[in-house]
Amino acid sequence: MAAELVRRQVAVILASPIPAAVAAKAATATVPIVFNVAGDPVKLGLVAGLARPGGNATGVNSFQAELGAKQLGLLRELLPAAARIGLLVNPTNPNVESVTKDVTAAASTIGVQIDVVEASDSREVEAAFATLVRNRVDALVVGSDGFFYYRRVQLTTLATRHAIPAVYFVREFAEAGGLMSYGTSLTEIYRQISVYVSRILRGAKPADLPVVQSTKFEFVINVPTARALGLEVPPMLLARADEVIE
Repeated sequence: MAAELVRRQVAVILASPIPAAVAAKAATATVPIVFNVAGDPVKLGLVAGLARPGGNATGVNSFQAELGAKQLGLLRELLPAAARIGLLVNPTNPNVESVTKDVTAAASTIGVQIDVVEASDSREVEAAFATLVRNRVDALVVGSDGFFYYRRVQLTTLATRHAIPAVYFVREFAEAGGLMSYGTSLTEIYRQISVYVSRILRGAKPADLPVVQSTKFEFVINVPTARALGLEVPPMLLARADEVIE
């Protein structure tokens, strides 16, 4: 698909998430690329540096892949007795190793066992939840991933059906019925991307546009879902939320 866009001689390619950005970068060294990635774009080979990208690509680092430890901490605040927590990751995501490492390290400091389950299609999502139920996990962290985002209704429905309290990486999960989410504002990310696309269309070079690092993070709690799971959200946790869905 990236190669097809290059053949069409488009003026700029907007690429999100990581697999799209990597594919676009591999397809062209000349067509401007504006990306949204959930990991370090330097390590991904998209840019030479954050301040000076130095090539045909620039964009936003949303930091989603680095938030697993924070999400785990919020889940533990809600469920202080939780001792076994699942981590759902997509094995095809380039971030899977770093996400797993960060969450596992954070879990070890608070005495929590992590059960890692993988899914890269809808059938595997069903199988992953069957494993989580069989292992009797107390809660679930859903790792940052584009496929999971587009399957958020399936994920939140399964979590509620199997009575597994879960934390997700963007607010759209909580809006779809998920228990709670903590992550970057997608609205803010795409606002910045649109600014960069506009500047490039007016003649700016990606090499001269620093990679933007997200600074706006949202913590959202869905109270009806908490009730459905038989949970009472602590007042201090509610007070810290950016939004409480009633």
